[in-house]
Amino acid sequence: MKVTIIGCSGSFPGPESPASCYLVEAEGFRLLLDFGSGSLGVLQRHIGLYDIDAICLTHLHADHCLDLCAYHVARTYGPAAPYPRVPVYAPADAPRRLAAAYGMPEEPGLETAFAFTGLAPGTFEVGPFTVTAAMVNHPVEAYGFRVEHAGRSVAYSGDTGESNDLVKLAADVDMLLCEASLVDKPDLPVNLHLSGRQAAEHAAQAGAGRLVLTHLVPWNDPATVMADACRGGFDGPVELAYSGAVYELT
Repeated sequence: MKVTIIGCSGSFPGPESPASCYLVEAEGFRLLLDFGSGSLGVLQRHIGLYDIDAICLTHLHADHCLDLCAYHVARTYGPAAPYPRVPVYAPADAPRRLAAAYGMPEEPGLETAFAFTGLAPGTFEVGPFTVTAAMVNHPVEAYGFRVEHAGRSVAYSGDTGESNDLVKLAADVDMLLCEASLVDKPDLPVNLHLSGRQAAEHAAQAGAGRLVLTHLVPWNDPATVMADACRGGFDGPVELAYSGAVYELT
């Protein structure tokens, strides 16, 4: 299983990275976890424009889903259109919300390019992958994902505050992609985002093999986020995500 960081900037694209988007590949199948602002362009550095086989969206904030609108243009009006519809697993309101973002009527909306399936907590198969979704703590309906293939696993927090369900989702994974949006300080907001320290605490409780800090907000100092994580009690490898990083889970 191969994981490529397409975008890891938190809340909006930064100068070095688009917003959240992660490419997971196995057996020639290409799954996207989130499709945030600016990610479609960078994605084409790694795979062809029409090579996406399925998409999972954690939630419907723009920095995690908005480039689905841009991809609708590519698949609806490209030179060999119409292309087969891509399965999209997302919160149930995704078809309406994304049609509104695109500025089109709800019917047919983006359904000409995508086949939407509403998410709920539980496990389902996507190509060669086993995907488990769990609700996490964010102001909107939001999920974390665990993706497994051939005995390897990666968990992705999406956007979340402190979450026991994320710890369960990430139990013994090879790699945890965990958001670290906040600089650690007293009285952090609850049910919103994590600091680097909190991300490391979740990784330690889950027994993850590796922690990759992501959703890095451009106005934060990355060295401070890393220093925060080093105080979280996780004794495995810790690193900051960056656009273009590749992990081979073998």
